[in-house]
Amino acid sequence: MTSSSATLSSSSFSSTSALSSSKFRFKFPSFSRTSSLSSRAKPFTASSSTTTHNISGEIRHCSLSRRRGLAFTATLPFLLPLHEFVDSVAAKAVESGSGQSEYLRIKEEIIKVVTKGKAAGVLRLVFHDAGTYEMDENSGGMNGSIVYELERPENVGLKKSLKVLEKAKKEIEAIQSVSWADMIAVGGAEAVSICGGPKIPVTLGRLDSGEPDPEGKMPEESLDASGLKQCFRRKGFSTQELVALSGAHTLGSKGFGSPVAFDNSYFKILLEKPWNSSAGMTSMIGLPSDRAIVEDDECLRWITKYADDQNMFFEDFKNAYMKLVNCGAKWKSMSLCNQPQTSSTL
Repeated sequence: MTSSSATLSSSSFSSTSALSSSKFRFKFPSFSRTSSLSSRAKPFTASSSTTTHNISGEIRHCSLSRRRGLAFTATLPFLLPLHEFVDSVAAKAVESGSGQSEYLRIKEEIIKVVTKGKAAGVLRLVFHDAGTYEMDENSGGMNGSIVYELERPENVGLKKSLKVLEKAKKEIEAIQSVSWADMIAVGGAEAVSICGGPKIPVTLGRLDSGEPDPEGKMPEESLDASGLKQCFRRKGFSTQELVALSGAHTLGSKGFGSPVAFDNSYFKILLEKPWNSSAGMTSMIGLPSDRAIVEDDECLRWITKYADDQNMFFEDFKNAYMKLVNCGAKWKSMSLCNQPQTSSTL
C-alpha cells in the first residue's frame, strides 16, 4: 500500500519508492539506542481532588485508600478477561479529571498538524508501531519503537508522517512530557475522527522502548485468509477484529472510496470485487490481503455486516483500535494519593 494508506499489513503500508536520505535529513533514530529523541517519560502523577498533608486523619485516609486500591487492582484482573480490564481502565482514565487536561492538550496540538490529507499516513504509524506485537512472546506492540525502525522496507514513507507528529510533540513538551507511543496512539485516533470516523478515547501513560522491536513480525500482504487469521490470532485478535481493523483501508489511495473519508466504503467495494473487471485501473484496487479476506467465508460474514451497517463498523473499529494501542504497552505507574512515582526503565 502507498504511504497514505492504513493497514496492519507491512507492505500494504509501504510506498513503492523509498525517500532519498540525502534529500531528507530526518532527526529520528533509525537503530541507534542512544538518540536523545527517543523520549523518556517523566514520572506520572495521578491528579485527585484529595491532597495529603501532615495531618494524622488525612494520612490514615490516604493509607486506607491505597490499601483498598491495591486490593482492587490486584483482584479485578482475575475477575475479568485481561483485555476487558485494560480497556475499562483506559476509558475511565481518559474520562477522569486526572488526565483530562493533558489528553485535551495533546489532542489540540495534533489537530493543528494533522489534516485530512495527512490522516492516512498518521493512522498507518499506529499499525506499524503496534503491529509487531506477539502475545505468546509478550514482545513488540505499542511502544514507540517505530522511531528506530524507519529504514525497514515495510516502513518506507513513515518518516514524513512522524515528522508531522513531531511538530505537535515539540509544542506539548514545552508544557508536559509525552511519549512517542502516546503521541502515535492519540494521533491515529484523531486522524480517524478528522475524516469522519468514530471518536476513539485513548488513555495516556505509555512508556517508549529504547530499542527496535524484532523484525519480521508485521503481517505480510501476500498472506492468504488462513495465514492472516493465524497471524492476528498470535497478536490476540479475532477474525472479527481482523476485518474491522482492515477497514482502515478506507483511508488512502487504494481505491476504496474517498481517500480522505473514513466510512464503510471499503467493505462495499470489497463485495463488488472490482479487480476481477477488465476495466483498466480497477485491477489496481486493493492488495492481495484485501482480496483474500473477501474469499473467506468467516471474513465475508463480517464484511457483509459492515457494508450494510456503518455504525456497527464504527463501533467495532473503535473497540479494536483501543485494544490495538494497548497491546504490548508498558505503562507509567499511577500512584494513589498523589504520591510521585519513578517511571520504569525499559
